[in-house]
Amino acid sequence: MGRSIDISRLKKFRVEPKLPEKIQDLKFIAYNLWIAWNQEARRLFVRMDHKLWEKTYHNPVKMLGDISQERLEELAEDEGFCFAVKRVRTKLDNYLNQLKKGKENKIGYFSFEYGIAESLPLYSGGLGVLSGEHIKSSSDLNIELYGVGLLYQKGYFQQYLNQDGWQQDFYKINDFFNMQLKELKDKNGNGIEVVVKLNKKDLFLKVWEISVGRVKIYLLDSNIEKNIKSDRELTGQLYSGDREFRLKQEIILGIGGMRIFEKIGISLDVVHMNEGHSAFATIERINQLMKKSKLSYHEALEISKKSSIFTTHTPVPAGNDEFNVDIIKKYFLNYVEQLNISIEEFLKIGQINENNPYEAFSMTVAAIKNVSFINGVSKLHAEVAKKMWVDIWNDIPIEHVPIKAITNGIHTKTWISNEIEALFERYLGDKWDDKQDDVKLWEKVKDIPHPEIWSAHEIGRRRLIRFIRKRVKKQLINKGASKSHIKESSEVLNPEALTIGFARRFATYKRGDLLLRDSDRLLKILNNEDKPVQIVIAGKSHPQDNNGKEIIRKIVHFIKTHNLEKKIIFIEDYDMNVARYMVQGVDIWLNNPLRPQEACGTSGMKASVNGVLNLSVLDGWWDEAYDHTNGWAIGNGEEYENRDYQDHIESEAIYSILENDIVPLFYNRGDDNLPRDWISMMAKTFVSIVAVFNTQRMIKDYNEDFYIPAGENYRYLSSENHKNIKEFVKWKDNIKKNFNKININEIKFDETPVYKISDDINVSVELNLGEIDPKDINISVFIGRIVGDNDLIEPETKPLVKYEQIDKSNYKFTGDISCIKTGNFGFKIRITPEHKLMSNPYELNLVKWS
Repeated sequence: MGRSIDISRLKKFRVEPKLPEKIQDLKFIAYNLWIAWNQEARRLFVRMDHKLWEKTYHNPVKMLGDISQERLEELAEDEGFCFAVKRVRTKLDNYLNQLKKGKENKIGYFSFEYGIAESLPLYSGGLGVLSGEHIKSSSDLNIELYGVGLLYQKGYFQQYLNQDGWQQDFYKINDFFNMQLKELKDKNGNGIEVVVKLNKKDLFLKVWEISVGRVKIYLLDSNIEKNIKSDRELTGQLYSGDREFRLKQEIILGIGGMRIFEKIGISLDVVHMNEGHSAFATIERINQLMKKSKLSYHEALEISKKSSIFTTHTPVPAGNDEFNVDIIKKYFLNYVEQLNISIEEFLKIGQINENNPYEAFSMTVAAIKNVSFINGVSKLHAEVAKKMWVDIWNDIPIEHVPIKAITNGIHTKTWISNEIEALFERYLGDKWDDKQDDVKLWEKVKDIPHPEIWSAHEIGRRRLIRFIRKRVKKQLINKGASKSHIKESSEVLNPEALTIGFARRFATYKRGDLLLRDSDRLLKILNNEDKPVQIVIAGKSHPQDNNGKEIIRKIVHFIKTHNLEKKIIFIEDYDMNVARYMVQGVDIWLNNPLRPQEACGTSGMKASVNGVLNLSVLDGWWDEAYDHTNGWAIGNGEEYENRDYQDHIESEAIYSILENDIVPLFYNRGDDNLPRDWISMMAKTFVSIVAVFNTQRMIKDYNEDFYIPAGENYRYLSSENHKNIKEFVKWKDNIKKNFNKININEIKFDETPVYKISDDINVSVELNLGEIDPKDINISVFIGRIVGDNDLIEPETKPLVKYEQIDKSNYKFTGDISCIKTGNFGFKIRITPEHKLMSNPYELNLVKWS
C-alpha cells in the first residue's frame, strides 16, 4: 500500500485566464449570474465553443479557464464577436446602473439553499429554486436585498440508478475558484471572515460573494485551515448529517449570517427568513441591537420583531426542524448571557407550551414568535399553516391566526423557451417582461396565430427528445449496456406523440407511482397506435428516504416488465437544466400530491409559461389557478382519511381525463394538422397563469405588504435615540400587567326575534378597565352565522368605536351591526390590546371573550 501524501503544507497559487484586451469584458459578464436569464449573454459563450459550453455545464467562468488561448486570440480578432461582447457589457451596465426610486430598505434574506443556475449546485429542489427566483426578481425590480446562505463544498447529492433501478447517491466536489463566485474582501484586499462560537469553541467562517444582477448573495464557508476537520465539514453538504450537525449549520446560517452585515458595515432595515432554518438570525439581530444601541433585551426584541419577516414552506409537521432542549442548552447556555435572559426564557422562544420545559425547540415556532410578518406560499397553504400553528396563540379562532398568503411565482425569463419568448416579444412588445404581471398585457396573446404557437411548442418537444436520447445513451453506457441496447437509445420517444412530464422530489406524499396503479389501463393508453402517449419522468429521493427510492425502483421495474423503454423514460440526476428541457418540451405537466401537503409547487408554473397544460390535484398553487379552461383538475379538492381509497379514486380520475379529454383533444386535428382547441387552451394558460404566477408579482406583494411597513417600523423605532421603542415596551408591560383585570359587566342589544336586511342592531358593552386607558384596547363584535352546535362560520369583527366614561374605571362602548345577509346569527364580544405598532390584534397573546 502506498503512503498518503500530506497536503497540509502545500504551496498554493492560482492561475486565471488571460483574456485579450478586446474581449476583457467577458470576465465581468461571466461573474454575474444575470447571464442565467439573458439569452444574448449566454449566446456569447455558446458562440465561443458550443461543445465546451455543454461540457462545463453552462459555467462561463470555468469555460474561460478551459478554452484554449489560441481560440481566445482568434475571437479577439473577430470584429463581429467583439461587437457582441461590447453590446452585452453595455446592456449589463445599463441594467446594473438603473437608478432606484424613493427610499430603499436594506433587506437581509436568509435561505438554506439557492437554485440560481445549474452551474452553481447549491440547491436540492423547490425551496432553493424559489430562493433563487426571489433574488432574481428582487434584482429586476431594483430592491436592495442581500441574500445569505451556506457555500456547500459538495452541494446536494447527484443521482444514478443501478441495474435494479435503485437510486445511488454520490457527491462531486465544487471547485469554488472555477465557479461564479468570489472571495469577499475588505478595502485592503484581505479576505473577510466572521466567527461564531460552537459550544465555547470558535468557528471561523470565510465569506464568499455571488452577484445576481444587482443583488449580492453572501455565502459562509467553514472549510478553512483555521478550523478542525469536523468543523470544516459543517458546510460540506446540504441536508446531511445528524440533528446536532443540522443545528450547527443553522447557527452558522442565522448567527454567522447576521455577523456578515455587522462585519461589512451594512445596517439592515428588514430581515426576511425563508423557512425556519434561519430562525437564529433574529436572535443575533437582537444581540447586535443590544450592543450597538445600548438597549434592553425586550427593547431590541421589539425593534427586530417589528421589522422581521418569516415565510413558512412546510405543511407537514415532520418537515419543521426541532431540537431537544439538552442540545439547545449545550450550544446556547453561554450565548444567552449576552442577551441578559435565562436559558429557560430562551427555550420558550421555540416552544408552543411554554409551561413544559422539556418540549422540543422548534425553529418554525421560534421564527413565528420573533417576527410581525408571517406568510404561507399559497392561499391553501396559508390556511393549512394557520391550523398547524394556531396553538402558539391563546384562544383565537383559526381564521384569525396572523399568517397571510403570498403565493409563490416563477422567474419567467429563467424558464421560458427561446421560441416562446420570441413570440411574446413580437406580439406583446420587447418590454413584455417588465410588465409581466399586467393582466391586460396578456390579452394580446389572443392575437398570436395558432400555427406560430404550435410551431414554437413543437420545437421545444423535439429539442427535449434530442436531449433525452443523448442522456439515455450516456446512462446506458455508464451501466455497461450492450451495443444493441445503446443503439436503441436513438429511437426512444416519438417527436410527434403526446408527451406527459412528471418531475419532482420522490417523497411518498407526491405519489410518483400513482399513474402505475392500474397497469392494464395505463398500457392501453400508452400503446394506442393511432393516438400514442409517452411519459418523461425525473426526480430524486432524499438519500435517507428508502420509501422514495422504492417508488423510483417500482417505476423502473414497470418499464422493464412491460417493454416500455421507448415510451417511458426516467431521466437520472434531475436538476435545473433537465427541468428546463422538460417544462419547455412536454405537452402535459402531471402533479398528483396528497392534498393539502403541497405547500405551493412551482414546476407547473414553469410549464405554463411555455404553453404546457397542467393535469393536477387541486393543491398548492393549482387550487387557486385552475379555472376549468386552462388545464384539468384531478378531483374536486377532496381530502380522504383512507389513503388506499384516495389513491384508487384519483388514479381512476387521471385515466379517465387522459382517455376522454386530453388524448382526444390533442389528436383532434384539422386539415392543417393543428390541434386548434388544444392551442386555444395554451393561449388561455398564458393569459390566466403567466400574468399572476410570476415572481415579479410575488416580490411586489412582499414589498408592499411586508418590506415597506417593516422598514418604516425599523426607522420609526430607531429614531430619536430609540425613544419610541422605549415607550412601546413600557406600554406593553403595563398592558400585560393589567389586561386580565378587565371585567365585562354587561352586554346589551335589542333582542328582536327577527331582523330584516339593512336593519341596524345597536350593541353596547359596559366593562371595568381597571388601570387600562380605553384608547389602548379594541372592543369588537365577533359575529357569524350559526351552524351545528353553535359554531360560527364566516365570522367577521365589527369594532365598537364609540365609548363614554361611566366612572373612574367603568366605560360603555357602543356600535351598530348592519344586517346585510340572511340566516341565523350569533356573536361574542372580543377584547384585545390596541396600538399603532401592533401588526395584528393577537400580537401580545392577550384576548378576552364574552
